[in-house]
Amino acid sequence: MALNIQYGVSTWLWTSPFRTASIEELFPKIAQMGYDVVEIAVEDPTLIDVKTVKEALKKYGLKASICGAFGPSRDLTNEDPAVHRNCFAYIQACFDICVALDARFFGGPMYSAVGKARMVPNEQRKKEWDLAVKNLRIVSDMAAQSGLQIAIEPLNRFESDLVNTADDALRMVHDIGHPAARIMLDGFHMNIEEKDVEKAIKTVADKLIHLQVAENYRGTPGTGQTNWDAYRRGLEAIGYNGIVTIESFTPQNIELAGAVCFWHPMAESQDGFAQEGLQFLKHWATTTDTIVNRSLFDKIVENGK
Repeated sequence: MALNIQYGVSTWLWTSPFRTASIEELFPKIAQMGYDVVEIAVEDPTLIDVKTVKEALKKYGLKASICGAFGPSRDLTNEDPAVHRNCFAYIQACFDICVALDARFFGGPMYSAVGKARMVPNEQRKKEWDLAVKNLRIVSDMAAQSGLQIAIEPLNRFESDLVNTADDALRMVHDIGHPAARIMLDGFHMNIEEKDVEKAIKTVADKLIHLQVAENYRGTPGTGQTNWDAYRRGLEAIGYNGIVTIESFTPQNIELAGAVCFWHPMAESQDGFAQEGLQFLKHWATTTDTIVNRSLFDKIVENGK
């Protein structure tokens, strides 16, 4: 059974931060490659002219999805209410971008700061969990007022000590208890944290509204050790019909490279990464073939499927 999905690619594959000036470099080739969606990573909302972006999306026949970046100044588990207010203001700016660009959700690890990974007492962990839940309930209300949903993303243990698995994300969504609170999963993090990817996808079920993918080493889909069949079985089981976005990074962006530990390129070229990754995903989503090794990826790319 073929998956009924849309194909997206993150602007982080090429640049950081995304700004209006990035459009003419990125959007034409993303559209020409055959993508449906450009996932705009919003690090600084003031760098983005939404009117210009909207016109470019229409010009190149693309849709937009929006994800966020959460550092220490945007940490909803920080004890300082001023940090919360700063994060709320950033999230509202991202919601405004979503509305302007007809994106239906805002995604990311918005519960805490990326890189906040420590061994702390259970009492402190619970305190931070409860604070994240309280603040994300506020965020969910903000989203609903804009006609949007939020997509909470688990991160691997090296990037977060709060939400690492599908089970963690589901528990957080249940604790938030708001219809706007949903989940996004990222295959890179899942390949580290999940014992059973298929089961993890089935666990979140209809709470899943977005999926990001890359190889186990965050390289081109199809070139590594990822169990792609497990992903397909899980998505088929829950009837997923959303976006599957390739998310990876370029080490040419110094600040981002340090945040995600990218010290060298994961492909010969970023354009090749995007093009060959899309060819693989289209084969993966529309065939019943078992996908097991690099030789099949090479065949797919050679045939241009």
